[in-house]
Amino acid sequence: MKINYKAIVFTAAALVFAGCQKFVDIKTQGNLVPNQTINYRYLLNNTSGFETNPNLFDFASDDINITDATQVASLSGSSFYYYYVASYTWQPVFYVAGGTNENDLNWNASYAVILNCNTIINELPASDGTAQEKEALIAEAKVHRADAYLTLVNAYAKPYNATTASTDLGLPLLTTQTVSQSLKRASVQQIYNQVIDDLTSAIPALPNTQAYNTLPSKASAYSEVARCYLYMNNYAEANRYADLALSLRSTLNDLAVYTPTSTNYPRRIADPEVILSKITNGGTMAYQGTAFKLSDELLTLLGTTDQRYQLFTVPGTTIATSYTGRFFYKERFVGETRNVGPSVPEMMLIKAEYYARNNDATNAMLWVNRLREKRFKAADYVPMTASSPADALAKVIEERRREFFGRMLRWWDMRRLKNEPAFQKTYTRVFNGTTYTLAPNSNRYVFPIAQSLINLNPELEPNP
Repeated sequence: MKINYKAIVFTAAALVFAGCQKFVDIKTQGNLVPNQTINYRYLLNNTSGFETNPNLFDFASDDINITDATQVASLSGSSFYYYYVASYTWQPVFYVAGGTNENDLNWNASYAVILNCNTIINELPASDGTAQEKEALIAEAKVHRADAYLTLVNAYAKPYNATTASTDLGLPLLTTQTVSQSLKRASVQQIYNQVIDDLTSAIPALPNTQAYNTLPSKASAYSEVARCYLYMNNYAEANRYADLALSLRSTLNDLAVYTPTSTNYPRRIADPEVILSKITNGGTMAYQGTAFKLSDELLTLLGTTDQRYQLFTVPGTTIATSYTGRFFYKERFVGETRNVGPSVPEMMLIKAEYYARNNDATNAMLWVNRLREKRFKAADYVPMTASSPADALAKVIEERRREFFGRMLRWWDMRRLKNEPAFQKTYTRVFNGTTYTLAPNSNRYVFPIAQSLINLNPELEPNP
């Protein structure tokens, strides 16, 4: 059975192309002409069509703990937030078919990115311009497509397991645009293979540097490959590509120079730590109903002298007078949606984890401390030590949690670590008087595919 894939994401994609029109009009008087290479440059410059990642990961992670009655009532009182509550409580259904909020906008937005990338990759070879110009634009599109598939597979498929990845259900793997095509899900292994192939084939044509962090560079591709291999548990390759990324981009922001009232923190498109800017679908979640109340466990890990605590968290009363505890505040501090794309700190901690897993606690702590010394005021900084490689690994994972809270990767880490005895645990949380549990072997580590998508496309196998 062949399914009309374009119907699934047509609306989202149309909005993306409409956003590009103001650029295209300059050259084409309102029409995007497929055989003109410059128009694909304008399309890629319209970053809203390529930056989007799903926003579900933070809701499900143990970074947050929604307990204040006012926020619970706000989220419970509107069907619009059902997907938020359902992901927070690890439900088998996030989007109720026939309901007021039945469509998975995260799935649609990510496949809209893929659609745009496929259009560029497949149409550019027949356009005018030099081979070098076309190869560079195709390379950028491949990086964006790889990022979209990597985030989707970490949402809607099982964590990578080398022994089962070739049979575990992945995603519809769409690399060309036709009127209709199969939406039968490729395996997890096929998705990861596609991600690596896209990124490694893109590297030669990418520039060493980027004008803005939204535009892919060699460092962007290296960092995406490093992230990909980390979640495949291939730590040697993850370390190798993290090295390559850091050889081109290695600057850290010194958080010691900022105060909670600072207004000069670098914006995402120019932040030296950001290797490729990606943002969550729907933008900032820093508003009263959807703000992230941080868990006590995370706050204890941070400690009050950590500048990430001082700058990126605030008392609940800053969000709403009835709120308690502390809330994620980086979006309001910076003044824009948080970056969830690869970064310099992520590459450093990938290297730290590689060393810890290879029985080198000294080098693991060396990389952790290179990051931490930029996360404290001088008077508060104390180098971290480890008593063994196992202790070093635990400290690396804790540092990842401190660095990336509210920024997607904690849920990815919970998934990949859930079967390792040192990190295995059963999570519980209470919402609206009901206790919810997430066991290590739970199917709820995989987000459900919306029934509305399955109804439209019977080939699309559901998750258990």
